Amino acid sequence: MEIDLSRVTLPPFSLTDAHDFLRWAGDVRVTGNLRWQTFTSEEEALVFIRDVCLPHPWRRSICIDDRSIGFISVFSETGDDSIWGKGIATRAVSTAGPQVFSDLPHVLRLQAFVQTQNKASQRVLEKVGFQKEGLLRKYSYVKGEIHDVFVYSLLSSDLLPLA
Repeated sequence: MEIDLSRVTLPPFSLTDAHDFLRWAGDVRVTGNLRWQTFTSEEEALVFIRDVCLPHPWRRSICIDDRSIGFISVFSETGDDSIWGKGIATRAVSTAGPQVFSDLPHVLRLQAFVQTQNKASQRVLEKVGFQKEGLLRKYSYVKGEIHDVFVYSLLSSDLLPLA
């Protein structure tokens, strides 16, 4: 299935996203590398969007044709199979970097933490210019297990100026 990547957008979440949110956040294959549990109801999704996504300073819904299929977040701190492998996450991350640096001009650095076994997310980050900086051993606690993660960074100075 060919996907037109120009249809990928990053709008802020809205409460009307709950149904679409549950479609992917209710899939253990999607949430397996996330800190939060797999959602089991639209009510849980609605509460999460209301209490977590909407107040977040920069969390966007990854959408195709205004339908939520994932999310991307930026944190201000230190330290469905048919859509997988189609370039959507790469498009979202490559769009988000410049957008974050534009929306938040005081931000000079974006960091991404990826579990060492999550090869797909590592490839996405590397494709869009993030640099792997190192291994953080026993760094992330996810669903009762402690994981090693790689840390990646993208600096505002890494982006090419628009011509």
